[in-house]
Amino acid sequence: MPRPLRAAPGGLVYHVLNRANSKRTIFHRQQDYLAFERVLGEVQSRVPMRILAWCLMPNHWHLLLWPRNDGDLSNYMRLVTLTHAQRLHAYRVSAGTGHVYQGRFKSFVVQDDPHFLTVARYVEANALRANLVRRAEEWRWSSLWRVEQGRQHGPPCLHPWPLERPHEWLAYVNQQAERAETDELRGCARRGRPYGDKPWVETMAHALGLRSALRPRGRPTKAEKGPDPFSS
Repeated sequence: MPRPLRAAPGGLVYHVLNRANSKRTIFHRQQDYLAFERVLGEVQSRVPMRILAWCLMPNHWHLLLWPRNDGDLSNYMRLVTLTHAQRLHAYRVSAGTGHVYQGRFKSFVVQDDPHFLTVARYVEANALRANLVRRAEEWRWSSLWRVEQGRQHGPPCLHPWPLERPHEWLAYVNQQAERAETDELRGCARRGRPYGDKPWVETMAHALGLRSALRPRGRPTKAEKGPDPFSS
């Protein structure tokens, strides 16, 4: 029996991420990155999705999405991961050797105020934090590179943000974030906790059935003490 779709109402912004099974590398060559971007664009033509930002890393990826309708997020992500996994197996002649991804995508809802800019920076600065580039806009496989190159019209097409992009955006993205900020975002990714100011977070958690994500966790497991799977 297929698993039920997640509660993901339209009209909200979501940070979405997934990584390779067993931390394997997904993208080895330029063609691998290009193939995934083609999938993002093809599925966007089937399930209209407002893509706000993305960053593809060697073994995981981040998307910032703004679905219009209820259920669009799950439908879009299901088609993206399924299509990409099938094509990757076909290209590598690896069908039957195991899953490409660790499982279902992770996501958390983001308040469309300055908190949104914090998450957008987190997404577009991924390669910079991982020391893959000296400046974030140099990473070819990100929405920031697309914007700086004037290629935001895709496919995949980038949608205007729910608030104005700051004029000093490049300086902001390349500025090192506070450790507490990064840790909070990683916690939201692990637990699906909404990200925003406290009243909004509590309202969203209640509306989306995520109250448990707000409760303090017990003693961390050994796995939780280890490296964050989305450390970049």
